[in-house]
Amino acid sequence: MVESRKRHSSVTDILRERVSAIIRTDDQSLASQAMHAAVDGGFKLVEFTLTTPGALNLIETFARRSELIVGAGTVLSKTQARDAVSAGARFLVSPIVDAQIVSEAATLDVASIPGAATPTEMETAHRLGADFVKVFPAPAGGVDCITALRGPLPHLRLFPTAGVTPENYLEFLEAGCAGVGFVRTLFTPEDMARRDYQAIRTRASEITTQLAASRFRP
Repeated sequence: MVESRKRHSSVTDILRERVSAIIRTDDQSLASQAMHAAVDGGFKLVEFTLTTPGALNLIETFARRSELIVGAGTVLSKTQARDAVSAGARFLVSPIVDAQIVSEAATLDVASIPGAATPTEMETAHRLGADFVKVFPAPAGGVDCITALRGPLPHLRLFPTAGVTPENYLEFLEAGCAGVGFVRTLFTPEDMARRDYQAIRTRASEITTQLAASRFRP
């Protein structure tokens, strides 16, 4: 599949930002406030899973901010893909490799990030035209697994989420990952339960400040 200018722009922005804040919760207000805290802490790449109540409204709201790259997660159908893009999503993330969703993302002119666990699934996603491959679930070998995968498959743009922490994310980037996503290690269950948005904001700031000082940002 050929990247259009709009899709190419989204891919370029994702590659520049490197780190994504990903939220999954059963409370729309909590999702909104927690993500605002992450953005205040410096995150510009944000993802709302479609299992979160009001996810499309959240995508629409955050997409109004021109500095943010907003995406939809847990996309499992073409209808969900269309609804998410209509709301303002610039990338679509799935927990699986689904040829129809990868193709629909291309049709909708947005980046696609299907999830894959094995080398065969990852290469299949790439050949289908995926822009990135979400490493899901967390690789059993952690960073060592990424290094092993990139030996024979250096062309893959790997984007792990599960298993990524503020303490190890730079190691994943050092191993060659195109980017990483933070879920429960940014939005910890304890902070979410307490609605401690300042703790989330502080953690986000620590991550983005460390990234800015590294070699992984232009």
